[in-house]
Amino acid sequence: MNIGIDVMGGDFAPQATILGAIMALEEIPATDRIVLIGNEKIILETLKSENADPSRFNIVHTEEVIEMDDKPIKAMTQKTKSNLVVGFSLLKDKKIDSLASAGNTGAMLVGAMNSVGTIEGLLRPCLAAFLPKEDGGFSVLVDVGVNPDSKPEHLHQYGLVGKLYAEKIFKIANPKVGLLNVGSEEGKGNARCVAAYDLMKTALEYNFIGNVETRKLFKGDDCHVFVCDGFVGNMLLKHTEAMWYVMYKRGLVDDYMKRFNYELYGGMPLLGVNGTVIIGHGISSKLAIKNMILQSKQVFESKINEQLKDSLAKL
Repeated sequence: MNIGIDVMGGDFAPQATILGAIMALEEIPATDRIVLIGNEKIILETLKSENADPSRFNIVHTEEVIEMDDKPIKAMTQKTKSNLVVGFSLLKDKKIDSLASAGNTGAMLVGAMNSVGTIEGLLRPCLAAFLPKEDGGFSVLVDVGVNPDSKPEHLHQYGLVGKLYAEKIFKIANPKVGLLNVGSEEGKGNARCVAAYDLMKTALEYNFIGNVETRKLFKGDDCHVFVCDGFVGNMLLKHTEAMWYVMYKRGLVDDYMKRFNYELYGGMPLLGVNGTVIIGHGISSKLAIKNMILQSKQVFESKINEQLKDSLAKL
């Protein structure tokens, strides 16, 4: 497998991304290759300073960088020799099997849509995150940022996406899918949630259990997949990160709370596109980058997008 990593993306790039790639080498088979995409001079200088052998990587040189504050469409159109434009070209041509970046999220979405494209039948790709549960498992939260203005039909499809993610990544048989809402009763919530409920309750593709409140996020197996629009999901995810950080600073982190450290998971897969694309946190450390690379391998080998394509074709 050829695992592509955008070396120039992220608040602490390129140092953190290169160090994370070096760490990942210790946990992947020798038959896999990590492809470093970025400024070759900087990459080689950093590898030398860390006494890392450049021959253990594939290096693809790029001359431009898409910055965090660049306008996604403008940047992907005008910076044709940049890290992400080159990276998505490699992914489209199957010269790499996955592409991961802690850089500009909007540019990652634009790049994926314009290169490998969306799976036929899926209205919108989405980001899936997972949150630790008290029983040792995880709950899946989808969408967490790509589509802040999701329509009811998008939420209906997120149920299928989340179900497949829970099955393929966490090995949960027939996962329970719920619509995140302000109350559990039918008819609760805003117009979008009410309309989405009417669509989801007739779904045969997944096990819909109705409306669920946020209090269920971390509890047992009452619900495995929580569906929401990208605005709510992103706010909820960042609120959870903020609470973990406050508890960490105050020395209130036990073994369970340690599992909320984003660095342990690395990034989130962009689901519903014709390729494996992983989007990392902008503040990713070297540990987060390492785990983002490992997650790229896991998501690619799970073939979740192929499973989604098959499921949509049957509808």
